[in-house]
Amino acid sequence: MSLTVEEAGRALADPSAYADDARLHAALALLRREAPVHWVEPDGYHPFWAITRHADVLEIERNHQIFLNAPRPQLLPSAVEDEIERQAEQGLGLRTLIHMDDPDHRVIRAVGADWFRPRAMRDLEPRIKELARRYVDRMAILGDTCDFVRQVSVHYPLYVILSLLGLPESDFERLLKLTQELFGGDDKDMRRGETPEEKFEVLMEFLGYFQELTAARRANPTDDLASAIANAKVDGKPLNDFDAASYYVIIATAGHDTTSATISGGLHALIEHPGQLARLHDDPALMPLAVEEMIRWVTPVKEFMRTANQDYKLGQVTIREGESVLLSYPSANRDEEVFDDPFRFDVGRDPNRHLAFGSGTHYCLGAALARIEIRVFFEELLPRLESIELAGTPENTATTFVGGLKRLPIRYSLRG
Repeated sequence: MSLTVEEAGRALADPSAYADDARLHAALALLRREAPVHWVEPDGYHPFWAITRHADVLEIERNHQIFLNAPRPQLLPSAVEDEIERQAEQGLGLRTLIHMDDPDHRVIRAVGADWFRPRAMRDLEPRIKELARRYVDRMAILGDTCDFVRQVSVHYPLYVILSLLGLPESDFERLLKLTQELFGGDDKDMRRGETPEEKFEVLMEFLGYFQELTAARRANPTDDLASAIANAKVDGKPLNDFDAASYYVIIATAGHDTTSATISGGLHALIEHPGQLARLHDDPALMPLAVEEMIRWVTPVKEFMRTANQDYKLGQVTIREGESVLLSYPSANRDEEVFDDPFRFDVGRDPNRHLAFGSGTHYCLGAALARIEIRVFFEELLPRLESIELAGTPENTATTFVGGLKRLPIRYSLRG
């Protein structure tokens, strides 16, 4: 595949590129090698600097006082960005942790931080194990074939999140559909519509659901994360409805979609690398390292954006005040300068300095939960797994933000 640097840069703003691993990684490798800080002016998007080397992504993440999340935390078509700006002027729209900078970010993050600390995770682990067992049992009930994504991996992490939030399982299908529409807005199989207005409808429906939840938990507090968010106070005042609803949205969406993508992508990697599957099966003590390698390999969050609030020299390039940068995590996580043989899937890789959870002040709030969910699922699956292979062609989601496999047809044999 022959690409120019300009074509490689534009691939970062092309959702279809993320559905084609070979195309994407060819573009990213070219940029790392020849133009690691590259100005991109893609059709339909506001321009940005593409940041593709691990060291540069890390440098920007650590300079959070210069490179701000606001006003452009993720890559969106210019028409959608303009619509969001119009809605924000009317006091509407999303304001999650990924949209915030300090001091707001620090204060709002603290609202839910205790629920993701080690002790809270230990308390939740029995429920996670119960759900992992349920979905491995489901694989057995389904027989010897299934679409692992649609029938297993999208369900298990969402039920974990519902448990954490204290939401009823009857709300599963609604939340799953909204999450897929929100993150799958560029994919023809998942999106609700193609216009900015239709995409905004999904967001407003999400916010409406969680505004009702906020009111219910304030009227009748319970012992769950949903109640903690609803009744949190900042400077002696409750969170406003949009900030509370936005908090729920980031927990309920990023908290399960990224984990689902990693579990399905991790299983795909094990199928494609049977030697690594056998190695992990024979040595379960490798599981923590294997989990990190699955996270690196899949990198479900494809990018975040930052905007410079002053001129900053990065390598040989000066990023001007007001210009945006795109932090390419799939590229950073395959950087030849950091990872030995980065295109080798290695369940014993150590060290593994991946940036899939970000770094610094914006490090993923739910990283510990994600690690437990992935570990527990494979600890439940592998001892029962006698054989596994592909039963069709896997398909990736078209996206520029969050995603992974949308189909993983498998054939398998399970004990018990």
